Amino acid sequence: MTSAGSLGHPSEALLKIGEVALQSGLPVKTIRYYEEIGLLTPTVERSAAGYRLFDAKVLNRLAFVRRSQTLGLSLTEVQQILQVHDQGELPCGEVKQHLQIKLEDLNHQIESLEILRAELQGILSGWQEKPERDRIRKTICPNIQR
Repeated sequence: MTSAGSLGHPSEALLKIGEVALQSGLPVKTIRYYEEIGLLTPTVERSAAGYRLFDAKVLNRLAFVRRSQTLGLSLTEVQQILQVHDQGELPCGEVKQHLQIKLEDLNHQIESLEILRAELQGILSGWQEKPERDRIRKTICPNIQR
């Protein structure tokens, strides 16, 4: 266990979890979870009484996590990026690689959705409220079954 104040500059006050929650806009429960899975490792320590104490750098880290998630990155991907950062390297190459994969996935999803939309439009344009009796006997809904 490290002593209070060892995370940051000696004159920097460490933040309690409630202060971090207030300043970051994240729930305390989320911050605890991020700390448990290792996302906040270099910015958190425990007081002698066991309270979480955070370096002010945690706010930048939390902002990065939130932004990464809005761009579709998983917490596992964010953790990989933060590991590069924590080794003293600029993780922009790692971020770019993850975002390129997300974009490819998104393009595939859009393509699949466009195919589905065309199929739904085709079904609806040929919709029959009273299909032929022969088709009714052979299907549950003749409009979607051929």
